[in-house]
Amino acid sequence: MAGPSAIVSVMQQAARKASRSLLRDFGEVENLQVSRKGPADFVSKADKKAEEVIHEVLSQARPGYGFLMEEGGSIEGTDKTHRFIIDPLDGTTNFLHGIPHFAISIALERNLEGTPELVAGVIYNPITDEMFMAEKEKGAWLNDGRLGGADRRLRPSQRDIFADCIFATGIPFFGRPGHAKLLKELHQVMGASAGVRRFGAASLDIAWTAAGRYDGFWERGLATWDVAAGILIAREAGLLVEGLSEGNVLETGDIICTNEALMPQLRKRVE
Repeated sequence: MAGPSAIVSVMQQAARKASRSLLRDFGEVENLQVSRKGPADFVSKADKKAEEVIHEVLSQARPGYGFLMEEGGSIEGTDKTHRFIIDPLDGTTNFLHGIPHFAISIALERNLEGTPELVAGVIYNPITDEMFMAEKEKGAWLNDGRLGGADRRLRPSQRDIFADCIFATGIPFFGRPGHAKLLKELHQVMGASAGVRRFGAASLDIAWTAAGRYDGFWERGLATWDVAAGILIAREAGLLVEGLSEGNVLETGDIICTNEALMPQLRKRVE
């Protein structure tokens, strides 16, 4: 990779700056686990603080752009053709319980002729210092800070034998519909594959699928900010990203992602 564009560099900068406060706060979470109430309020503030940092950095760099944010909602910009889609802390429940697996997800959407398209995305894991990134028609890449920060092109798994594959999914939170359906899906997939993982951060699940760590991913009812950056990264890596229901997957949040050979095999087990 010749190097990220100016906009991707700014998105990376925003993610890294927000990650510094998240890492500090994550260090405090362990001390709060012993209280009866737990660190829920503290984590909620950490989430909002990270989002404010991202919004500030991106607003300064692209002052007219709009925003769609998990905490702050929709902010319309003077530039109606661009908006950032932000999840400042994907994997909040992991963070809340002191589990070191969470990410910052930032996507840029462009709408020039009434048809929105994702044009840039970054997913950053502060714990592992891994920055997954993509630009439309420029491929998907991983910058691993632990290994010197060199950009490496993402290559998804090319396995085509279902029994050899590991898949990832998410489990609906208490009170949300879909448990019975998911149990049926798990039975179908686990009974025919090498296993299913549930790590609790959808953006990283998609990024890891793009990196070949998982062979496929599916989940329903995700928010736009959960999947926006991941959709572009996965597609630019060469994966198929499709919906599990009618409509735009960015809006429905019902997503299935895998290689061409496995798509029909996974789809028949989870539809």
